[in-house]
Amino acid sequence: MTATRPRAASFDHDRLKSAIAKANIPTLVPVLYQLTGDEQWLQARYRPTRTRGMEEHSDGGLPSHVRDEIRAATVKAVLAWADGRPPAVPAPNSDVLVELMTLSMGEPVPGEYEPMVAENMDIRPAPRRHVVETGLAPFVVVIGAGVSGLTASKYLKDAGIDHVVLEQSTRIGGTWRENRYPGCGVDTPSYLYSFNWFRRNWTRHFGRREEVEQYLEDLARHYNLLPSIRLGVKVIKASWHEAARRWVVRVREADGTEQEIAANCVITAVGQLNVPKVPDIPGMDEFEGPLFHSAEWPDSLDLHGRSLAVIGTGASAMQIVPAVVDEVASLTVYQRSPHWIASNANYFQSVSSDVHWLMEHLPYYYEWYRFRLSWVFNDRIHASLQKDPTWPHPEYSLNAVNDSHRAYFTRYLVDQLEGREDLIAQALPTYPPFGKRMLLDNGWFKALLRPHVELVTRPVARLTPHGVRDADGFVRPADAVVMATGFDAHRPIHVEIIGRSNKSLKEIWGDDEAEAYLGITTPGFPNLFFMYGPNTNLGHGGSFIFLAERQIRYIVDALCTMTEQGIETIECRPEVNERYNRALDEAHSRMVWTHQGMDTWYRNSKGRVVTNMPWRILDYWKMTRTVNLADFHVESVVKRIPSTESVGR
Repeated sequence: MTATRPRAASFDHDRLKSAIAKANIPTLVPVLYQLTGDEQWLQARYRPTRTRGMEEHSDGGLPSHVRDEIRAATVKAVLAWADGRPPAVPAPNSDVLVELMTLSMGEPVPGEYEPMVAENMDIRPAPRRHVVETGLAPFVVVIGAGVSGLTASKYLKDAGIDHVVLEQSTRIGGTWRENRYPGCGVDTPSYLYSFNWFRRNWTRHFGRREEVEQYLEDLARHYNLLPSIRLGVKVIKASWHEAARRWVVRVREADGTEQEIAANCVITAVGQLNVPKVPDIPGMDEFEGPLFHSAEWPDSLDLHGRSLAVIGTGASAMQIVPAVVDEVASLTVYQRSPHWIASNANYFQSVSSDVHWLMEHLPYYYEWYRFRLSWVFNDRIHASLQKDPTWPHPEYSLNAVNDSHRAYFTRYLVDQLEGREDLIAQALPTYPPFGKRMLLDNGWFKALLRPHVELVTRPVARLTPHGVRDADGFVRPADAVVMATGFDAHRPIHVEIIGRSNKSLKEIWGDDEAEAYLGITTPGFPNLFFMYGPNTNLGHGGSFIFLAERQIRYIVDALCTMTEQGIETIECRPEVNERYNRALDEAHSRMVWTHQGMDTWYRNSKGRVVTNMPWRILDYWKMTRTVNLADFHVESVVKRIPSTESVGR
């Protein structure tokens, strides 16, 4: 945590006062304490109340005169700091940091979170690893140039590890390049869905796709990652060559030519949500209008004055429907099951210039603002997702806290759909909150209330040339149909990968039984690492950016350790993988996603949860801090007769 003093010429005192007037009070109070060290700011009078739901809680629940005291004191403290007075508490010790965390949130934050928060705030940064000069530095192939691939490239470059990123598209960006449907954007706050080391003045609290894609492109340019990325190169197959102890990656260039690339290690960064899942609906070949998956939205599609059918009511549909509702003549939404929806007043709000100014000039504000977001959107609700075996109403909820969530979200739904008992009955879930991905209301309920919008809960039976027939035989007209039906997440690696004993990942995992130790590595595949692999989807909340950083830090630690110790290959031990996944399944058995009646894309054909992580963010942070070589079969460097195989880089 650093406090960079502004240049006197650029520090506008009047600007400070106007920005402070718009500051988030629960963020401001710990800032004020760090600047002054005055313990009066820890007293009950200045303690914000608990944040409800996922709201920003800007006033902290404090009376206006108390807020004014805090603002005036902050202006005074910042001016003194700008004039040369050092912060009184630049690096809070463990006890003080826990106190400030609790102060900021208005509720107890367990002390076990302190080491992770201290690292994230750069109070005690994680040590940086760098490959040592032993002549054994690895060459790494990274597959995919989305969020994971770019994160991998940045960390590999920082560690001095030679690598190449292979991307089949002609542009970087992954899911933010591919999903171009109307309304597409993040449902994690922008200041959380971003890197602490590459900051951005976000235009919206929840960024749209275009801005996120631009952020990733700017990141790649800023850190000079583009020279390590090969675009328009499709990975066909990766094979482990035992005699040479290396991977051979076969690729196809844009012109159709093929070549092989040799690498010591391979990192797959292709993601879980990159292959559209399209249901086989009778009559699809008969429909005469545009028919497409949400991830394949036609650039030239004009919906003005036309009838649109949206099949699905998940995250993509929830963004599409409000975005096009004013354009279409009629809109029919086909729902298999409803979702719980939370309110967030900031969803459509722009980030003001005052917030940008505070992030850039006010010491510690960015760190505390980001901490608050991470607590609200991460582990805060994890305990409420655990089943209480004594709970008398398991058909509705899991435990007392989960039941209070149900009441809260139900009240919001009923308020939004007031007067439409038919819609309330259709849209109110019967399963416990968080049983499916929690969605944020971005105008969904208001869209359903529009007179030209219909919500259909009968299954889709078939498509006709000009419409959609439901299970009751009723046909509703449609000029275009969008399949908002999700992705093939049960098989997260769609590249043919051949490991030891000439066995492929597909043979071992089948179509939907993928499993990996920490979601990062699996037996039989030495020096192969996954990012966003099996059971690493954040079902209870959190930022994927954090997850990607945890995984590549673990991988870089493994590669640096291998180089330091003269290790050529590491391969996850079967018993370690089995023990981990047994614990993972047991943890899931106690959670909402295995609750009675739950049927989601999180679970495979046998009912096993194969996408989601059951652990808290904190647990995964602990698990991935450093590599433990005892978890692996290790092979040291040996002298070998040079291979005669012809492979290139």
